[in-house]
Amino acid sequence: MAGAREVKRRIKSVDNTRQITRTMELVATSKLKRATDRVYEARPYAAALGEIVSSLYSPGLDERYPILRQPEQVKRAAVLLLTANRGLAGAFNANLIKESRNLLADLRGKGIETELHIAGKKGVQYYRFRGEPLEMARMDISDNPTTEDAESLVGSLRDRFESGELDAVYVVASDFRSAVSTPPGVKELLPIRPEAGAAASDQFILSPSGDMILERILPVYVRNAIYTALVQNAAAEHGARRTAMKNATDNAGEMLENLTRTYNRARQAQITQEIAEIVGGSAALE
Repeated sequence: MAGAREVKRRIKSVDNTRQITRTMELVATSKLKRATDRVYEARPYAAALGEIVSSLYSPGLDERYPILRQPEQVKRAAVLLLTANRGLAGAFNANLIKESRNLLADLRGKGIETELHIAGKKGVQYYRFRGEPLEMARMDISDNPTTEDAESLVGSLRDRFESGELDAVYVVASDFRSAVSTPPGVKELLPIRPEAGAAASDQFILSPSGDMILERILPVYVRNAIYTALVQNAAAEHGARRTAMKNATDNAGEMLENLTRTYNRARQAQITQEIAEIVGGSAALE
């Protein structure tokens, strides 16, 4: 019976797909654990850097440290979008791209010149398809980023901000809260805005001097902000992929159940027809 054979072929195809999605789910789970560990290791260091910068900051330091300048008016801003290099992660990449589009529209609506920098194949492909000019397009950042990767992304932006060519730098990346909560967000990387309520530097004995510490730590602070965003984005990607593959596996299981019932009904109808033909033939011979 052609119907039963077709259903059986579909059952085999769906079962093969389910095995693939299940394997991808397990791989994503394994990678998520390692990526989550990197996030939890990076956060305390980032928080400590922020506290140090806030405690050492004081008005007027921008004359000695251009990276601390606070532009009165933002005329040109850079947007750094972090996406994944691979798909099959649900709406992960789409949400980040949407967030970047909203940010660009908002900045341009205020009359601010913008330039777009992207790290991640999916973001690069999308904006190239739309014909958006890209100041930087990087597709070589892996899901295990390093501080060297972060420096290669932010180094030129930091230098251009210090020279006055840029007045602001924004980063669009996922905010990793848990494996199932990774909303996209926008962070203002530059100018540096020290957190309020930080302990004053005169409460500590500083060695070497505060100026020397600040000179060394400011570039590290900016670089580490990008590194933290990269590791959070990687963890969010793996979490989104695990969720997407689990949903695909569950859907394939439900489809298999429905196809199996359909196949059994078709097979039963075939058997019933064969029995009826045998009985009919026997009656005709009597």
